Amino acid sequence: MKRSETISIAVAESSVIVRSGLIAVLRRLPNLNIEPLEITSVDGLNDCMQGHVPHVLIIDPLFGGFFNVEQFNEAYPKEDIKIISLLCSVTDSNLLKGYDESIDLYNTPEEIEKKISNILHLNKENSDQEALTQREKEVICCIVKGMTNKEMADHFFLSIHTIITHRRNISRKLQIHSAAGLTIYAIVNKLVDVSEVKI
Repeated sequence: MKRSETISIAVAESSVIVRSGLIAVLRRLPNLNIEPLEITSVDGLNDCMQGHVPHVLIIDPLFGGFFNVEQFNEAYPKEDIKIISLLCSVTDSNLLKGYDESIDLYNTPEEIEKKISNILHLNKENSDQEALTQREKEVICCIVKGMTNKEMADHFFLSIHTIITHRRNISRKLQIHSAAGLTIYAIVNKLVDVSEVKI
């Protein structure tokens, strides 16, 4: 699954406060395009599985009395659904067997995003880095260092048109359209050292 795709996440929780709060957090995760589904009952979960199968199910282990992951997977063997336990209270660790991940009420939005990305194999750094060619990474470094298109063309022995094409491809792949954004990206992904950035 690609990071840019819409991720369907069903939240099965009987508490309206917890459920709506988690859905609000999911909608605000900046790097994931999430379509949340609210599930309030076991019947609602069964209806969901018949109609719109989610990529991820976030569920309270005590949902409907007790949610049995093994039975759920047996009931829907063809569906590759990642299941995350939603811990709202102290829960026996034996109840958590079979879950792909766990989140609780104390997790930050960043931690939740990271856990969802990991179970769906959406590791941002790797997917972005693989999407960029070596030349595009070199062009990003030059942009961060403040080089003009002409200076980059001379540096790489390429035409200005080719440099512009590289810049357009970088913007399309990363969805970053400013030098400042590319600078942050380059520092975070260790393409350049902070000392190399032209201020």
